[in-house]
Amino acid sequence: MKEEFLHYIWKFQKFSSPNFSTTGSEELLVLSPGQHNQNSGPDFFNAKINLNGQVWAGNVEIHLKSSDWYAHFHERDTAYENVILHVVWEHDAEIFRKDATIIPTLEIRNLVSKETLSGYYKLFSKEQKWINCEGEFATIDDFILENWLENLYIERLQKKSELLLTELKASQNHWEALLFQMLSKNFGLIVNGEAFFSMAKSIDFSVVKKCAQSQFDLESLFFGQAGLLEEKKEDGYFELLENNYNYLRHKFNLSNEAVARTKFFRLRPPNFPTLRLSQLAVLYSESQNLFSEIISIKKLDGFYSLFKKAASEYWDTHYNFGLSTLEKRKQLSKNFIDLLVINTLIPIKFCYAAQLGKDNTDELFTLASEIASEENSIISKYNMLRRVSKNSFHSQALLQLKNEYCDKNKCLQCAIGNALLKS
Repeated sequence: MKEEFLHYIWKFQKFSSPNFSTTGSEELLVLSPGQHNQNSGPDFFNAKINLNGQVWAGNVEIHLKSSDWYAHFHERDTAYENVILHVVWEHDAEIFRKDATIIPTLEIRNLVSKETLSGYYKLFSKEQKWINCEGEFATIDDFILENWLENLYIERLQKKSELLLTELKASQNHWEALLFQMLSKNFGLIVNGEAFFSMAKSIDFSVVKKCAQSQFDLESLFFGQAGLLEEKKEDGYFELLENNYNYLRHKFNLSNEAVARTKFFRLRPPNFPTLRLSQLAVLYSESQNLFSEIISIKKLDGFYSLFKKAASEYWDTHYNFGLSTLEKRKQLSKNFIDLLVINTLIPIKFCYAAQLGKDNTDELFTLASEIASEENSIISKYNMLRRVSKNSFHSQALLQLKNEYCDKNKCLQCAIGNALLKS
């Protein structure tokens, strides 16, 4: 039995009868269970009860056992002085206020319906499962599921916003600098994301702006800071980049000692860090006001047009320095741009709008719904239980569901878990 389950019972008043008596034989009528408190302090604020004909307003504290009050040292905490009712699964001790009066206690172990208990034990059975409700996931009403996925998607954006705001503060509230860092990270994907991110953070954005008039300067800057010009290559273009980077390094007093080194191992050639950094350099050399352009774009096609960039000419016949290949323009693919929109552009737009006090969720829902669902093991397993992920809005919401609810057994805070218990 978990204390969270008792919170659920009290919050939704899932009792077999509305008629109660406290452990002191006082008649009890619940007028309002109060507001569920997710932070420190009593579990429910501003509850209202009728006790032996007298109406009381105050807080409610919930425990598995009455004695937990003392185990948690609530008798020493002034935040608990206004508790009007102690709700417990098992009453094993009297609880006193500082003035020696007894706090009324409601023992509920014989008040919960068998159906509610059965649903709880079924949901939290100890048998090995991928998620607790995998046997019932397909039975959830479409309306409940879709609304919960919308909430989860917003939750995921809010969580990403917290990280963005931390980086924004470190960038002296410079949104362009923040965008550059986050784009760099996502250009590196999983393998080189942190390396690209550290590269971007090693360069003051004012230097990027000064070099943005020349794609070659930006490419020299990014390659040099990423450590890709340190191992000597017998290649003419490499030598040009190296010489130019040495000039820029001294001019802007740059250091790349703290920058994580990029990797090529097990990467498909189109994702080599050489190509991705060149594409990033071309993007910033051709888009001088990238942040404002991104904020103004409302349609997915606008992002496809803005990010339709190819690596510089040298890379038409190369994937790495000194290794010639058949000629082919190394252009950002539609799938790659989709990933940028999902992981960088939508979170940036959401965070920026929130800082301005604006709500752009309808616009972002539309954008995310137009992008195909991501494909990974988590999404595949949900789709095996029920064909649920039809676009990136769904897949992002399902990742939030798995990571923040299913893996943490927070079924009682999940609309799906609640629906199953209610049924």
